[in-house]
Amino acid sequence: MPKVLPEAPGPIGIFDSGYGGLTILHGIRSLLPQYDYIYLGDNARAPYGSRSFGIVYEFTRQAVMCLFEMGCHIVILGCNTASAKALRTIQQNDLPLADAGRRVLGIIRPTAEIIGNLTETRHIGILATEGTIKSESYNMEIKKLFPDIKVSGVACPFWVPLVEYNEGNSPGADYFVEKRIKQLLKTDSDIDTIILGCTHYPLLLPKIRKFVPNNIRIVSQGDYVANSLKNYFIRHPEMEGKCTKCGKVQYLTTEDPDRFRETAQIFLHENIEVENISLGSMS
Repeated sequence: MPKVLPEAPGPIGIFDSGYGGLTILHGIRSLLPQYDYIYLGDNARAPYGSRSFGIVYEFTRQAVMCLFEMGCHIVILGCNTASAKALRTIQQNDLPLADAGRRVLGIIRPTAEIIGNLTETRHIGILATEGTIKSESYNMEIKKLFPDIKVSGVACPFWVPLVEYNEGNSPGADYFVEKRIKQLLKTDSDIDTIILGCTHYPLLLPKIRKFVPNNIRIVSQGDYVANSLKNYFIRHPEMEGKCTKCGKVQYLTTEDPDRFRETAQIFLHENIEVENISLGSMS
């Protein structure tokens, strides 16, 4: 039997498998600082990138329900892999059973919506995790909106560890970053726009720009997701009214809070308070 969820207004939930969603949170808070937020990172079970659709769905569902139970009426999957592998099933199967008045939004669609205005050659590239590339979610979303755009993608399996171990600016990172960019541009030499399809990758921007030709635009998701949420609230004032506005942020992790706090400084450049939380069985 589904749990009875709180009806009172609550914070906006932002979920990620780890730390990358902090770049999404930063973008949203910069534009919409008045709202309250809960950030939940499933760091104990990260990374999600190479996990199966079924496992990513189950882990994401657990996190979404947890945020609902904590009072969130709207949850943003600040994770490309979760958006690719779990969002649609949760929207179609779980929301009607849990509470049809609540919403779960992803970050792939907002990025796809703006891409048609950014590319001139109509050839774009995606740099992302293995899971996001294999799901072809960007390809499908972009083709729905812009059938004339050609999409090419390359998985970058070592980029997330480079960020989380704070090695993104090291000389050793050059090899891994350059290799994947060359691979992408070799796939399609007409690419004029590259989407960073993982929320960790904005922290590698100095390295990425070093190896991407100046005529190619690099698209980071944070600002576009923030604008999409702002526009969503304009279109759906009933959902905006269910969000509290005290400018507070609560951070939760399924891992060690001290470790999360230390790594989060790489993304946020500020000290934060973090609490531990359990989500289902940690497998």
